Amino acid sequence: MSSNGARSFAIAPGARIKVAPGAPLQGTVDVPGAKNSVLKLMAACLMADGNYVLSNVPDIEDVVTMSELLSSIGLVIEHHRDTQELHITNNGNLQLFAPYELVERIRASVNVLGPLLGRFGEVRIALPGGDDFGSRPIDMHLRGLTELGAQFEMRHGDIYARAERLHGTNITLDFPSVGATENLLTAAVFAKGSTSIENAAREPEIGDLCNMLVAMGADIEGIGSSTLVVHGVERNALRAVHHTVVADRVQAATYIAAAAITAGEVVVRGAIAGHMEMLLTRFTDMGVVLVEQHDGLLVIGPERLKSIDVVTLPYPGIATDYKPLVVAMLSVAEGVGIVTENLYPGRFRYVDELQRLGANIRTDGHHAVVRGEAKLSGAPVRAPDIRAGAALVVAGLVAEGETIISDVHHIDRGYDDLVGRLCTLGANITRL
Repeated sequence: MSSNGARSFAIAPGARIKVAPGAPLQGTVDVPGAKNSVLKLMAACLMADGNYVLSNVPDIEDVVTMSELLSSIGLVIEHHRDTQELHITNNGNLQLFAPYELVERIRASVNVLGPLLGRFGEVRIALPGGDDFGSRPIDMHLRGLTELGAQFEMRHGDIYARAERLHGTNITLDFPSVGATENLLTAAVFAKGSTSIENAAREPEIGDLCNMLVAMGADIEGIGSSTLVVHGVERNALRAVHHTVVADRVQAATYIAAAAITAGEVVVRGAIAGHMEMLLTRFTDMGVVLVEQHDGLLVIGPERLKSIDVVTLPYPGIATDYKPLVVAMLSVAEGVGIVTENLYPGRFRYVDELQRLGANIRTDGHHAVVRGEAKLSGAPVRAPDIRAGAALVVAGLVAEGETIISDVHHIDRGYDDLVGRLCTLGANITRL
């Protein structure tokens, strides 16, 4: 992989972020492309030969890792950071193996399974890694692909998959898993006949992948709904395309939370209100004023936020990725809020770090009871994962004294220059 205008992540594991309270945030911040979309779009470039261009690509470490993984398979990738583009060349000379040393670093690596199996009829991949916040097995991926006609065996930690030609079928997912939906979708593109995926994930990132596949020549119905119908095409029917990555709704929510918690007034340019309606409704309940504009959202934070109860649910409900931000906001809100995690109970592991800042949080299984404090106090904390790290930054914006956040390489995996963007809004924040 080559790059232009690169910024290095080499020092990220030892880097820290220092945050201190300051004036309310003011100004305009741009939302980059979505981490949870671009990685899957990159994997989809395995499905047809040619020259691809992905625009609005976030400058994050996970894109670097995914580029290394796909380069090891045989794609040629150039990251043009000055224009926020990935130029990807697929010359058809691919090896059907994803090595453990790269797969273990990023969970999205499992997304090569569907494209390679559907196009070539075989693939070998190590079990994927990613954030450590509870068990997220890929049983649904494998079960659905088996229904399409694939055969699997496990050897020495690797998954071996084979299918001379997948065949269309009706698949009902036990849970609207994003990853399983994506793998089944990409595999079904080349299956003989039609495939229906019931209880499919409906996230905007799924729609983004579907739109790119349709532009490539795939035949997909029901985009945006819980039932996707894929009419299989021949393996040589797809073509390379130029595609713009959808805006990152979690990064958008982070800047909304930062503006709200500091009683600021910020335009979050590029934020798509329709992609986070439930979250924005709950933010409004907390006292945040949100005004939809032609190019994003105007956010006006209240003097003090109000507590609410929140439950995480599959899209269009409130995503688990938003929850650490909501908990950080509730930590300084007036009243008591109860947060219920229905997806990944391990995602309360960051609560200990917020408690170090003085947050009054009690957890009990799937629930967290957050009693808002008038003030938090700065302290050394550690980012346990991407979203929790961002939430600690948001909390640090209103914690008296200095908050020093370590393990910020987690934040780098999913945030495109979080420190720099907050600085443009007047935040008292530096990267050490």
